[in-house]
Amino acid sequence: MPADPLHRAASPPPRSTTSPPTGGGRPGAVEVRRSARRRRTVSAYREGDRTIVLIPARMSEAEERRWVSVMLDKLANQESKRRLGDTDLAERAERLSEQYFEGRARPETVRWVTNQNTRWGSCTPAEGSIRLSHRLQGMPEYVVDYVLLHELAHLLVPGHGPRFWRLLDAYPRTERARGFLEGVVAAEALPRSPVEEDD
Repeated sequence: MPADPLHRAASPPPRSTTSPPTGGGRPGAVEVRRSARRRRTVSAYREGDRTIVLIPARMSEAEERRWVSVMLDKLANQESKRRLGDTDLAERAERLSEQYFEGRARPETVRWVTNQNTRWGSCTPAEGSIRLSHRLQGMPEYVVDYVLLHELAHLLVPGHGPRFWRLLDAYPRTERARGFLEGVVAAEALPRSPVEEDD
């Protein structure tokens, strides 16, 4: 018989703290969630600019601190492996152009930039240059691919008319990627509540 969600053993409420930078981990809000059902495993994931760490309820405060540090470092390492350098980005753009545009979109340069905070990407067709915002680093691959394809399409069609969107229709995750990016923008516009710290 499946467990009744209304009658499960109560778990302590989640704790919210602000973590200092540790090793490769990034600083930010950390929420520790203890679970009576969790016996040995510890896991963590990012939720916006918060990190959620799931631990067994029986862990001591010292074990909790150690595992939060370990999991922050582990997440940071995973994220850094997913990030592409400029050379990787240019190779990726070439593959996408071949796959979706028969190789017709051929940029001269493709690179990450840190000065684009209101746009995800930009293209200067006259120079054949494509720039992607560093804010995309660590986002799902299909989102980065969509932004790359969007800028590659501008090498073929400068504006955002019907011909431009027909080109992007070839990419099956266009709508999903646009929805993801719209969600990021909406989340960033939400007011942030102050982080509560436990004594």
